[in-house]
This record gives sequence, C-alpha cells and structure tokens, in this order.
Amino acid sequence: MAKQTYKKHLNKKNAKPISNEDKKEEIKIEAINYTDGITVGELANKINKNSGELIKLLFMLGKALTINSPLDDENVELICVEYGITPTKIDEEEEESLADTEIDNPDDLRQRAPIVTIMGHVDHGKTSILDAIRSSNVTSGEFGGITQHIGAYQVDVNGKKVTFLDTPGHEAFTAMRARGASVTDVSIIVVAADDGVMPQTREAIDHSKAAKVPMIVAVNKMDKPGANPDKVKNALSELDLMPEEWGGDTIYVNCSAKTGDGLQELLESILVVAEVKDLKANPSKLATGTVIEAKLDKGRGPVTTLLVQNGTLHQGDSIVVGACYGKVRKMTNDKGEEINEAPPSMPVEVIGLNDVPVAGDNFKVFADDKDARAVAQARNKTKIEKERKATSAMSLDDLSSQIASGDIKEVPVLVKADVQGTAEAVASSLSKIEVDGVKVNIIRQSAGSISESDVILASVSHAVIYGFNVRPNATVRKKAQEEGVEIRLHNIIYKAVEEMEAAMKGMLAPVFEEVVTGQAEVRKTYKVSKVGTIAGCMVTEGKIVKESGVRLIRDGIVIYTGKLGSLKRFENDAKEVVSGYECGMTIENFNDIKEGDIIEGYVDQEVKPE
Repeated sequence: MAKQTYKKHLNKKNAKPISNEDKKEEIKIEAINYTDGITVGELANKINKNSGELIKLLFMLGKALTINSPLDDENVELICVEYGITPTKIDEEEEESLADTEIDNPDDLRQRAPIVTIMGHVDHGKTSILDAIRSSNVTSGEFGGITQHIGAYQVDVNGKKVTFLDTPGHEAFTAMRARGASVTDVSIIVVAADDGVMPQTREAIDHSKAAKVPMIVAVNKMDKPGANPDKVKNALSELDLMPEEWGGDTIYVNCSAKTGDGLQELLESILVVAEVKDLKANPSKLATGTVIEAKLDKGRGPVTTLLVQNGTLHQGDSIVVGACYGKVRKMTNDKGEEINEAPPSMPVEVIGLNDVPVAGDNFKVFADDKDARAVAQARNKTKIEKERKATSAMSLDDLSSQIASGDIKEVPVLVKADVQGTAEAVASSLSKIEVDGVKVNIIRQSAGSISESDVILASVSHAVIYGFNVRPNATVRKKAQEEGVEIRLHNIIYKAVEEMEAAMKGMLAPVFEEVVTGQAEVRKTYKVSKVGTIAGCMVTEGKIVKESGVRLIRDGIVIYTGKLGSLKRFENDAKEVVSGYECGMTIENFNDIKEGDIIEGYVDQEVKPE
C-alpha cells in the first residue's frame, strides 16, 4: 500500500481526533536505531508518536497488535517509511561487559600461577592423578567413577603455585569441560597406558586446540601389566600431538597415580610450559574472572566458586557475577580457610550474592556499590527479555513445525540437581537423545531441591522431573502424586540417560524398582563409643523397615546412601516402625547425623514390565 493510502486511512474526517493531552510534542526524528524484538510502545517512544497511532496504522495493514507486541524488521521499516524516518537495526549489547578489556601497564604486571585443566576419557585416572598430587582423597563418595562437580585447587610445586581445574571426563559434561579449557593456560590430557585413545580423549584435544592451549600428555596407569606408552604416542601423533623425542613439541610424561611415579616430572613440565608462556597479571586492579561452580545452600544462601583471573578480590568488594550482584561477605580458599584477599589465578568460594549465577559467567568488581547494583539489574533485565523472546519464539516454531510434519513428538523434562554445573550437564546429556523423531525438551534446569513450584510447572507442561542427587520432601512427593507428576531420581548419569532412551524406544522394562517405604525425622542424636551415632527419630511418613536401604537427606540434598544398621523401639529390636512412633536407628559406616536430618527408607521390589 502506498504512502498516500496510509495517510488517507489515518486522516479520515470521521476519525476520532487525538486530544491535545495525547499529542506528542512535534520534534522531527530523521533516524533511529532499534534492536531485535522492539515493541510497538518502544518504537512509538523512539519516533515520538503515540502508540495508538501506530496500532491503528498496523491494523490498516491487517496486523492486530497491542502496545506490548514485538515487531519484526519488516513492520518496523513500514512504520518508519510512513513517517520519513531511517531505521537501523543494531545488535542488542549488554549494558556493561564483565570481561576484562582494560590494557594493563607493563610495570604493574606480576608473575601468576598457571591454571591447569586435567582432561581425558572417563576412568583414565584424571581425578586419581589430581588426588595423588593434592595428597587427599577426592574420589571417595563419587558415583560411577565420575567427578560430578567441577572443583578448583591450588598446590605448591618447587615453591611455586599451580591451580588445577578438575573437569569431569564423561561426554555429557562437554560444555563444562569446554568452559574449563577456555579459562586455562595448560591442558593435561590423561590417557590410560593400557587402554589408549578414546572418544573423550579426542574431544579433550579438540577443546584444547580450539582454545589454543598448550597440551601435556600424561600417560597414566604405567603400573598396569598391559601398559603400552608407545601405542598411545603413535595414536596421538596422528592427532598432531607429536612427542618431543620424535621431533615434535608435545611433552609426554609416563606416570602412575597409584604409585606416584612420574607425578613430580608432570608438575615440573607444567612449570616449564608456564615459564615459556610468561604468564602475568596485574594484582593491583579490581578483580575480574570466571565462575567455576555455583549452588544454593539453604543455610548460607548462594555459594559460588570463583577463579580470579586478573586483579585481586578482597572481602567486602562489590561484585557483579553474570546477572547477579552482592558483596563478598566471606571468602574461603580450597582448603576451607577463610581469607581476606585472593590474588590472580586463585580459586575461592564466595558468599554474599543475591542469586545463584551460572557456571561460566564472568565476574567483575566495581568500586561503587550503586554502580554494581545498576549494572546487575540492567544485565538481569536484558537476560529476562532474551529468555522471554527465546521462549515464545521457540514455542511458536515448535508448534508450527509439529503441525507441518505431524509426527514430531517431544518429551518435556525438568532437571533439578544439587549444583548448577551438574544440572546443566544432565540437561545437556538428556537433550542429546533422539529416538525415531522423539526429542527431549528441557523446560527448566536449576540447582536446589525439588520444590512444589517445580511440580506445578511439570504438571502444566506434562513434564517428567529428573532429580540428580536431590530428594523431594513428603509434601512435594504428595503434591506430585496429586498432580500425577512422575519424579525420577538418580545419582549416576549413565542410568538416567539409559532409562530415558529405553522409555523413548518403548522398551522400558525394569526388573526391580526402588520403593520408598517411609521417612523419619532426626529429633536427637546420641554418640556411643562402640556403636557410633544413634539417631533418635520420629517416623513422619510410611514406615521404616529393618534391613532396608536408607538415605540421609539434609536440606533436600542427599548426603549419604547406605544401609540401616539397627532399628530399635526403646531397648528392643524392631522389624518395622510405622508413622507417628519414635525409634532409634543407626546407619552402617556413617556417623555424621544431625538434628533435623531426614532418614528415608527404601527397598527394591520386583515389578512386572508395563
């Protein structure tokens, strides 16, 4: 429709005149900049017109929109042409970048510790090597041999510090591992001498190459009878990791995490590579860096592990982390000691943020608390708007594609985990599953225990809730039963993936199924030297059965899974104790029981396949 036709429609004699109050002051606008998803109201303000005028114009074009409706590029251009305005679309930039873009004075730079990422295939010994280096046991309590959370640790090597990022080796954690490589200075690629190069080994190498990070190959498990380091070198040389002794530039170190052989040589190799790179930072400026991990602790609030990459982080600093902000109320190092400042390359756990950030977010310290708050609020607003646009656009696209194809199906899933990084990894793993045109749609992924709001969202979305190392309380469980929401609980990621794949193939046929018999609340604890900790409990739901499996749950998070040691009513052994009665119980090989903990009893029973 021509420009004159627009004006004809807008200037009809019988049209209701716009009152003087509604009239905008006539200021000639010749050009505007706009971002994707601009609404009718926002465009009206930019071009100094009434939103009602634009709505009427769009209506004449056959588009029934409201003041809050987003406009596509074509409609923006049509409106601007009508008023003789030149529109220019620009990328929506965040109000303030948290990346460190300031150029440091060379005189202020000081040597900093190298940041090392240990990567490689699952079960090749990454955590065992780190464990041997730190001389402490971090592998105990892990499930399926996988390090479930990214950890960051500092060790002393010949009087110099080295920071290690411990990233999981399973392919489901690809995103976390890629993030680890992006903040690192040196990658250690761990390959088992008796196993050789595997798919995750290649992925780890690709991530390091993409990040342009120098690699050191640790040929582990040299103590095994079938160890063949030359086979490893042959395979890796085909991936452009040519050993130094063969004329290449990649350092290979034969080692054994079990015996400790070669580990000192590995550490010294890290220092050699770091010395060549001449790693420096400016400790006298305001700190910037990256989030390694984040979780919500019921007692302490949001707890975030930060890696300081430049500057020095001080207790009391005003900080913006992603879209969150706060003051550093408490700062602890990897040994659990409270500290007042953290220099470059140091990982610290920080308390004081207003919300849980996402692992991989940048952080930046601001000199003024008001500035920090304003930047965080602006970033949060941008984040919410982007999510809103992405959600609505995705829903419409999915709907239209499903209508067009007629056979695409989705399995909506809501993921809850004990920490943010694990939630992301579980969601990533599940979303990769595709069976005969059926896809997994992750509608929410977050850290924390399963809540009633999660159940309500799952109910309206017809979704399944996957809990990873978290447990719902009795109220949430009852709500899920009422709403018909299925909650699947796991602590091994392989099983969650296999279960989902089997269900999607229509082959879900479990032989045994875990049945929760009841829950008891710990009211009092008694320590007896020969017995351990006895928990004085009140059974609050169902019944606790002797010789059943038990979980100790604290603030919705599973602390320990094991077996019931003993169950007593007064002085007598009991076969079972039902709801409303008190009892005493012990847990085999576990004594860290506290008042307020929940002890959940469960049994495995055979079920017929559906």
